[in-house]
Amino acid sequence: MSCVNSSVCKLCRRENTKLFLKGDRCFTDKCAFERRPYPPGQHGQSRLKFSEYALQLREKQKAKRYYGLSEKQFRKYFHSADASKGITGTELLRFLELRLDNVVYTLGYANSRREARQLIGHNHFLVNGKRVNIASYIVKKGDVVEVAQASREVTKVQAGIQAVARRTIPSWLDADHAAFKGTVKDVPARDEISIPVEESMIVEYYSR
Repeated sequence: MSCVNSSVCKLCRRENTKLFLKGDRCFTDKCAFERRPYPPGQHGQSRLKFSEYALQLREKQKAKRYYGLSEKQFRKYFHSADASKGITGTELLRFLELRLDNVVYTLGYANSRREARQLIGHNHFLVNGKRVNIASYIVKKGDVVEVAQASREVTKVQAGIQAVARRTIPSWLDADHAAFKGTVKDVPARDEISIPVEESMIVEYYSR
């Protein structure tokens, strides 16, 4: 995964949108983007005119940071999407949405994608009854993602379930919090992917 040593709140301000990198905090008055909705740095409040390349770069960076990926990982997903039969931009977002860390977070078993990666790496989740500790694992239609029996009292898992009421679980997922599991009902359609990004600009960026 991508390692970010600076405050992740600066990433939201840099991309001029909430990336929900701090989980429940992003929904409170403590959210840095709500208090200072402009890019960090001494020129953050200046009016800048962006070139077409700069706009494409910002869309790519926004998506990459939203899912917490390195440039190498993100480029790999783009090439896989480009080689698929569907629309490249939509296929790219589908790959990202179907990552296990994103599914665990979206189902409400973690407070952020970064936390989901940590929990997955510590063997807290099963996919179709088998333990999976790879955050980049791509789930498929019909897969059942479940919190391991011994991990259901883990504080972070419980906190994630309590905080999920602030988020909307998309229709392509079915969450059963009482049973600590969720089902992938289908692959997501573009209108079921909520990330505020223009994927066509990402395609243009990599097609230069």
